[in-house]
Amino acid sequence: MTARVVSGMRPTGKLHLGHLVGALQNWTELQKKYDCFYFVADWHALTSEYAATDKITEYALDNAADWIAAGVDPEKSTLFVQSLVPEHAELYLLFQMITPISWLERVPTYKEQMEQLAEKDLSNLGFLGYPLLQTADVAIYDGAYVPVGEDQVPHLELSREVVRRFNNFYAGAALVEAQPLLTPTPRLPGLDNRKMSKSYGNTIDLSDDAETVRQKVRQMYTDPKRVRADIPGTVEGNPVFIYHDAFNPNREEVDDLKARYRAGKVGDVEVKTKLSTALNAMLDPLRERRANAVETPARVREILIEGSRKARAVAEETMERVRGAVKLKY
Repeated sequence: MTARVVSGMRPTGKLHLGHLVGALQNWTELQKKYDCFYFVADWHALTSEYAATDKITEYALDNAADWIAAGVDPEKSTLFVQSLVPEHAELYLLFQMITPISWLERVPTYKEQMEQLAEKDLSNLGFLGYPLLQTADVAIYDGAYVPVGEDQVPHLELSREVVRRFNNFYAGAALVEAQPLLTPTPRLPGLDNRKMSKSYGNTIDLSDDAETVRQKVRQMYTDPKRVRADIPGTVEGNPVFIYHDAFNPNREEVDDLKARYRAGKVGDVEVKTKLSTALNAMLDPLRERRANAVETPARVREILIEGSRKARAVAEETMERVRGAVKLKY
């Protein structure tokens, strides 16, 4: 039996280039080797967006369209919506019963996100317990692997400890301890050299048209010390060249631009124009797939609902086993 990979995304906004290099390109490759379950984590979105839920469904459909456009194939992978599989919540509840609160409070990302999202009131049980919901998201499908970056490995270790503890209490549950599938996650800066974030308005979205991409690239941050084209510039840490390295396949062109930039022999206009060309060449196939394969939100909804039916059938089997182990079968 093919090993199963489980991963999800929170629908809190439009997807951008950071999502493409950080997750979607990897998702597309993984589906060639594994049985992949990819889900819209709409309940997870509520942990921080509980006071503004009006756009979650819209973003869910838009995000899933981007997944498909990026090469995630509904014929190869199961695409579904977390909230359409209520068994996630049932297993989450059972995990709450056996997990010490101190385990959740020591999760590295808990305090980090409390600080980063200081403008939101995150003093709720849902936010504290989101690692348990993530654990349920994977365990409900007997997920063998979760694609993560190195910084997320400690987070997954908590999930493994919870599953281990649960299995010790209820031997018949036989839930799988998911292993990390380490993946490189390149960090792209935003257009203004801050962290890429929709709240900063500094992203290039996967759904942007060619002209919008050109306009955004023209506004990109470069070397602030370089006030004229004949002044030697710094390539390292320069967002324009970070993007060239990530998205321009013409290495000869990139090396030439870097050499001339360092020597003060090329202007920002040329460097940015060639970046726009490279980005649009990369995004054109995504735009075409999105237009041809995912014409309407109704079609995306059909794909997600059908995938959710398939996912729920698997989740129901797991919960039958779990309920028996916990002695809650009547």
